[in-house]
Parts: sequence; C-alpha cells; structure tokens
Amino acid sequence: MNTPAHDHLPFSDPGRPARTVDVLVIGAGPAGLAAAAGIAAAGAGTVEVIDREDEAGGIPRHCLHQGFRVREPGRRISGPAYARHWRERATTAGATLRTGVTATGWAGALTLDTTSGLGLERLTARAIVLATGARERPRTARLVPGSRPAGVFTTGELQQTIATHRRPVGKRAVVIGAEPVSYSAVQLLRRTGTEIAAMVTDQPGRQAPWSAATDARLRHRIPLLTDAVVTGVRGRGRLTGVTLRHTDGRTTTLACDTLVFTGDFIPDHELAVRGEVALDRDTRGPAVDMAFHTGRPGIFAVGNLLHAVEPAATAAREGVLVTGPVLRRLSGRPWPHGHLTVEVTGETLRWVTPNRVTPADPHLAPGTLTLRTARPLARRVTLLISQDGHVVHRERRLRGHPANSSLHVSADWIRRADPSGGPIVITMDPAIPW
Repeated sequence: MNTPAHDHLPFSDPGRPARTVDVLVIGAGPAGLAAAAGIAAAGAGTVEVIDREDEAGGIPRHCLHQGFRVREPGRRISGPAYARHWRERATTAGATLRTGVTATGWAGALTLDTTSGLGLERLTARAIVLATGARERPRTARLVPGSRPAGVFTTGELQQTIATHRRPVGKRAVVIGAEPVSYSAVQLLRRTGTEIAAMVTDQPGRQAPWSAATDARLRHRIPLLTDAVVTGVRGRGRLTGVTLRHTDGRTTTLACDTLVFTGDFIPDHELAVRGEVALDRDTRGPAVDMAFHTGRPGIFAVGNLLHAVEPAATAAREGVLVTGPVLRRLSGRPWPHGHLTVEVTGETLRWVTPNRVTPADPHLAPGTLTLRTARPLARRVTLLISQDGHVVHRERRLRGHPANSSLHVSADWIRRADPSGGPIVITMDPAIPW
C-alpha cells in the first residue's frame, strides 16, 4: 500500500525530532554526491545527503577494477577511488553526509521520516533530490525454479561478500549475463581464484565492449554460451549445478558451486512510489523532464533511478546538471507545467529518458534524449520523432545495443512541439533498413 505524500504537514510527533534543511538528497551514489557537491558549492544553504548504507559512494565502492574516469583526460581509477573522489567533492563543498540513515516514509509534500542508529527523525526540505539508484533483479524475481542452496548471488551481493566483507565464495562459478557488469563479476571472481565454468546470455552475442569479451574468451579461455537461459538450480545446502535451455531445444547442466546473476537492473523506486511520484511506463523510474523535475513540485530525480542502468559517469553528470534547476527552485521560480509525455513505439526501442518535455519552459536547456534498444542494431538507424502524426524531427544514429544507451537524439526540436498537442512519439523509420 502506498503512503500518500500529503500536501500539508502533520502535527508534530513528540517522539520524533524534526529538522529543516534547504536541500535533502536521498542516496549517496555518484548521482547524489555530485548533486550535493554542485548545489552546496553554489551556496544553496544547508545541503544534506542521507544513505541507508554504512559508507557513501554507491556501487563503485565495491568495484575494484580500473575504468572509472574523473576530470583529467585519460585518467582511470578504481571504483573505491571514484567513490572517494565524489565524497570529498561533496564534503569540501559543504554538504553533510549521513550514512546508515533510511528514509522510511513521507510525512508531508517535502517531509520525510527517517530512522538510523541514533533513532527516529523527521526532515523537511525546500527541495528534495531522489538519487536512490538501481538494483539487479535477484533469482526470485527472474522466476528461476529449483532448490534454494547457498552460493547464488547477484553482482551486488558478490561485490559485498568479496570486496567489503572479505569472505570467500566458491571454486567454480557460472555467470549469467554478458554485459559490462558481467565481465566485472568475472574479474572479481578470478581475483579470488574461482574458476569460471561459463558465461551465459539469452542474447545472440555479448553486450559488452569487444576488449572485455576478447580478454575473457582468448586470454582466460572462458566460454560464452549464447541464446541460453537458466531453467533450474540444483543442490541442497550448497549449489551443485545449473540447468540451461538453448533456443534449439537442447538442455545442458553445468556443474558449479557458485552462480552469479548479473544485469537486469530495475530502478530502486520504492520511496518515489510511496511519495506518489509518477513513474514512466517504460523505464519504471520517475517520469522527468529535461531539468529532472518530477510530477511533484520540489522533488527532483537523477541517476540510475531514472534509467537502469547507466555508467557511473552518466549518473554523476546528471547530478551535476540538476544543480541549476534546484537553485531555480530555491529562488522561488514556479514549478513547470504543461509538459508533454515522450514515448517509444515498436519492438526495437525499449525506453527513452527524459520522458517529459516542457516546450514553454523558459529555462529549457539544449541537450539530448537517451534511448535503449531491445536488441542489437547492426547498422545505422533513422529515428523519427512525431507529434499527432506529424514528424517534427528526423535523425540518423549509429548502431545501438541493449546493454548500453548508445542512441542519443538531439532535443533541439522541443520548442517546435505544440504545447497543447498530443504525446511525442519516437520510432524507427520502417522505410530505412537496419
């Protein structure tokens, strides 16, 4: 049951101390920390970040591999170093970071109840930035039947077990997925001495960069089984194997004591739902416009809460970009209205973000819309953007892939849209082969 976000504040709770801040950021991953750093540096007043984890930094703090980028061109650092970079940026700017704090519900339009080791608290803000990120769907959500033995992980659980708690896993693993995060899981397992029996994907090929896949296949002799799905888990007490079904009807059983489900991310949107923030039908994250406004005045949303899942740099960039809209909110600018929804159609496109546009917004900044495909596109594609059956923009883009949002479309056409017209619809031009 959803807890309504009342438009008025309730009577004070004598058992719950109350405080007021200017900006409250929920989530201390790259998006939340970058937002806090930018907003605090601009002199917005009291900026506070809360996170239910015991350490700020989000998912990168568990990623031991190199590959995270900061401002210096060509410089790559590890995930923990990247998390530390944004923590330092936020605290140096003057933001307050509080970990081990969970937002449990809404007590008003811009008021949240929280709980932590220090007790209960009620926080009211002039603006709230939701940056709660995304999570992988576990085995139960993927409806994989079988017993419930030990040794089954998501990537996040694997990272916490190895990188945070320094605990061993197993001796022989099967990794489900062939996305960038899947190859990160392989690297982490290999560091512990775990043999990789195979990587398995239901796609016809890898969904990660060529270099990572080639290194795994040629250098480390890790087989990639394509067009296959997990149909069963075996073992009592401890995992002993997994059963696969191939598209040609064959079944295979792989012996292993460790199984890692990777990818298949979904926005961590429970707090948004409890606050009656409208979700986009395709992304399942909050529906936002080009300035990260949600449907509730004063509430913004950024990062992988909007689009599961993009690289940490993309999430951090959105955290930086939300600074201007938040400052305008604090200065008393009215919340934009008269938005148009943006939708994708057809079997090839899965979602688009931002998924609202406001042609009449005087602060509309040029930018791009990001799309994700449902299957690999081998050639250049032509995207059509239409309103009420009339094409307002046509653009050719490079091939796309389901594992990364490589299709970016210009948003310069937004001011040409009819504010009183119907939804904006994005589709692929059926007359141009792909």
